[in-house]
Amino acid sequence: MRLFTGSFYENFLMAFDTLRHHKLRSFLTILGVVVGTTTVIVIAAFVSGIDAKVSKEIESFGTNSIYAFKFEPGFNFNPSAEERMRKPLTEKHADAIRSDCRNCEYVTPFMSPVDFMAGPFADRINVRYREIEMTTATVQGAASDYFLMGVTSLTEGRYFTADEEATRAKVAVIGIDVANTLFPYSNAIDQEIQIEGRQYRVIGVLKEREIFLVGADDPNNENKAVYLPFKTIKQLYPANEDCFIMATAKPGKLQEALEEIRLILRRERNVASGQKDNFGVQTSDEIIEQFGAITGGIFILMVAISSVGLLIGGIGVMNVMLVSVTERTKEIGVRKAIGARSKDIITQFLIEAATLTGLGGVLGIIIGILLSLLIQMILPTYIPFWAPVVGFGVSVGLGILFGFLPAWKAARLNPIDALRYE
Repeated sequence: MRLFTGSFYENFLMAFDTLRHHKLRSFLTILGVVVGTTTVIVIAAFVSGIDAKVSKEIESFGTNSIYAFKFEPGFNFNPSAEERMRKPLTEKHADAIRSDCRNCEYVTPFMSPVDFMAGPFADRINVRYREIEMTTATVQGAASDYFLMGVTSLTEGRYFTADEEATRAKVAVIGIDVANTLFPYSNAIDQEIQIEGRQYRVIGVLKEREIFLVGADDPNNENKAVYLPFKTIKQLYPANEDCFIMATAKPGKLQEALEEIRLILRRERNVASGQKDNFGVQTSDEIIEQFGAITGGIFILMVAISSVGLLIGGIGVMNVMLVSVTERTKEIGVRKAIGARSKDIITQFLIEAATLTGLGGVLGIIIGILLSLLIQMILPTYIPFWAPVVGFGVSVGLGILFGFLPAWKAARLNPIDALRYE
């Protein structure tokens, strides 16, 4: 037993001695804290990694981009009956935005026979080159403006022009996966691919785009896209009117352009004053914010679940500290007899409890970081700076909170009765 000095250093050494002499008991006590802290670190790394990956993917389509849909904007996986009954956005709406939106720089409609809402199970249009056929490509039409928005890059060839679109040229810009599938041993440029029995000349191949938000076989995967000029695909599918519209705002005019597009679409779709929009418009930032709200809710839920482990660890600490007070009753009496005050005894036991849970927190942080690095081989993870700091702070705070009752009990012991305790 150490002589009492009342210093923080002395209290810490006494706390560490106690842990060293009861290794197994100490480890079992902090096991809940270790599990809880590890879970918080892994969840924070997982959610932060996904947020960063999704934000990067959405921003790759332009921070000044505005999207117009028939459905409500955002992650709307289950459109209502009213939304499904809405009239589609059409090329006419895109033309109105292009001519009347003063704060828009470029505007393009997209049209495809593929149902993008069906996800990986959507029926596709087969694309063929000689004997090689690709069944997972997504054939779609876009205006030449799309390639002026700065959201795509070429690995070879060129984009189609406004003149080629106006003359309904039979040309195509294809994704890298399409090029690798149809032309595994040759250059794709100037080759003829077949779509619906018609020949289209490949003039450009897009660079590979990192994908995470959509699956490899999802129709939204641009690496599997086949872009035809908009008027060319309209000639191929004249009955198809349903469009998705994308616009880019002039620098510094994003909100103004967003409001202009909304007003133009309300006018073109005959939405009366006071009525709800029968379309959806959204910016890249709003999509990122919406996704962040979803992952934030998941994070809070998972932290609430992992806090059960921390709670169990805290109760374990309190239980062990109460046992420790009983075991060291005589020691407490001696310390009081040589001048220790009640607050010194409280400080001693609180430091001991905080040291116990703090070590559990450090161990949990180390394990959490190692697990996050392991998960990174499969899914994106990123450990924010605040996660280890909060994890350690919570673990130490847990020791102080649950150690206060045992410390208070120890401080209230009568020194004479404590010295007689056997």
